[in-house]
Amino acid sequence: MSPDVWKTIAIVAYLAVMLGIGYAAFRRTDDLDDYMLGGRRLSPGVAALSAGASDMSGWLLMGLPGAIYVSGLVESWIAIGLTVGAWLNWKFVAPRLRAYTETARNSITIPSYFENRLRDTSRLLRVASGAIILVFFTFYVSSGMVAGGTFFEGSFGLDYTTGIWVVGGVTLAYTLFGGFLGATWTDVAQGSLMLLALVAVPVVAFLDLGGWEPVREGILAAETSGAVNHLSFLAGASVTGVISAAAWGLGYFGQPHIIVRFMAIRSPRDAVAGRRIGISWMIVSTVGAIVTGLVGVAYVNVRGETLENPETVFLYLSQVLFHPLVAGLVLAAVLAAIMSTISSQLIVSSSALVEDLVKIAGRAMTARTEVALGRLGVLLVAVIAGLIAFDRTDTILDLVGFAWAGFGAAFGPLVILSLYWRRLTRWGALAGMVVGATVAFVWGRSPLADTLYEIVPGFVLGGLVAIVVSLLTPAPSEAIREEFAEATRRATAKEAAAA
Repeated sequence: MSPDVWKTIAIVAYLAVMLGIGYAAFRRTDDLDDYMLGGRRLSPGVAALSAGASDMSGWLLMGLPGAIYVSGLVESWIAIGLTVGAWLNWKFVAPRLRAYTETARNSITIPSYFENRLRDTSRLLRVASGAIILVFFTFYVSSGMVAGGTFFEGSFGLDYTTGIWVVGGVTLAYTLFGGFLGATWTDVAQGSLMLLALVAVPVVAFLDLGGWEPVREGILAAETSGAVNHLSFLAGASVTGVISAAAWGLGYFGQPHIIVRFMAIRSPRDAVAGRRIGISWMIVSTVGAIVTGLVGVAYVNVRGETLENPETVFLYLSQVLFHPLVAGLVLAAVLAAIMSTISSQLIVSSSALVEDLVKIAGRAMTARTEVALGRLGVLLVAVIAGLIAFDRTDTILDLVGFAWAGFGAAFGPLVILSLYWRRLTRWGALAGMVVGATVAFVWGRSPLADTLYEIVPGFVLGGLVAIVVSLLTPAPSEAIREEFAEATRRATAKEAAAA
C-alpha cells in the first residue's frame, strides 16, 4: 500500500475512536450540569490531562516547533512562562475555585461564579462575561480550524478548506453530543497521544542524525547568514520581547476552558495530585516541542531541503522518520492537540450562550431543552469560527495569542481577586473586566502589539481598575464576607489534608 493509504488508515482509526468516546459520553449526559461540567466528578489525573490537552492545542505541535525552527531558543520564553503560570494556577487558583464555585450557589460557569460570588443582581457582570467569552473564543476556535486546514494540507496534500471541514466536523460531532464529558474523555486520550508523539519524534530524529554533535553542526550550518542563533535564549531578544513571551503565563488565570477543569474535579484536595500530574505532562511536552524545532533545523539542512511553512516541521519529521502507519499515528497527535482544544472551547462558549445569556431571561426550561440549547450554542460558535478560518491572514500563533491575551486580561485579575480579596465589589469587577478586555483587544489590533504583548497592559490595567473601583464603591455585604470565609476555610483545609 502507498504511504498515504497507511496514514489515512491511522487517521480514520483515530477519528473513529474519538467519535466512539463522544458517544459513550452522550450516554452519560442527562442534564445541563452534566453537559457543561460533568457533574463535578473528574479525578485529578483526568482533570490534569484534560486541562493540558485543551490548553496546548495545535500551538504545541505546530506553532511552538515552528517558532523555534525560525528563531531558535529565544522563542522558548513562551513555554517557560506558560509552565510557571500553569504551576501557579494549579497551586493558588484550583483548590479555592473548586471550593468557591460550589459554595457560591453551585456555579457551573465562570460568568455565573462572578455573579454569585459578588451578588450582582443587575446581571451586567454575567452578561459582560458571557459576551467576552463568545467574542474571544470565536477567534480561539478559529485558530484550531486554521491548524486543522494546515495539517491536512501539509500531511496529505489536501485542500486547506477540506481540512477545516474534516477537523471541524468530527470535533463538532463528538462535542455536540458528548458535552463536557465527551470533551474531557477525548482530552485524556489526546493528551496521552500528544505526549508520546512529542517524545518519539525528537528522540528518533536526534538518534537518526547521530547524536548531539551532528545536530549542533547541522544547526550551525543552517545559520550561514548569522542572523539567527538558534542555541541562544537571548540572541536577538529585547527586554520587552522576553517580558512579552514570559507574560503568556499570566493568561492561565483567566482561561475559561482551563479553569473550568478546576471546577469539575471531585474536591479541592484533588488539586494537589492534579498539579503534579499536569505540570509533569507539560514539562515533558514543551521540552519535546522545543527540541523538535531545533532538531528540525539540522535535519532539513542535512537533507538539503526547505520548508515553505515552518509550522509544519513536526509534520515533516514524522513523515520522513517513521513507517507510514506509525507516521499516521504520530500525525494523529497533531489532530489530537487541535481537536482537544476546539472541543473544550466549544463547550465553554456554549455555556456562555445558554447558561449566561439565554437562561438569565428567567424562562423555565426542561433539562432536555437546556441541553438542546447547549448543543445549538456549540454549533453556532463552530460555524462562525469556521468562516473566520477560511481567511488565512493570521498564523496559528497570532490567533491563539490574541484570544489568550483577551481572556487573561479580562478574567485573570478578577479570578485572583475574587479568591483572595474579600473587598472586591461587583462594580470593581465589572470595570476591571471591561478595561482588561478592551485594552487587550485594542492593543492587540494596533502596532503597539509589536513592542509589547497585549496581555501585559491589559492584565495590569484591568487589575488596577478593579481594585480602585472596588475601594471607591460600598463594601461587600456581611453575607458575602461570610461566604468568602467559608469557601476559604474549605479550600485550605482540604488542600492541607491532601498535602
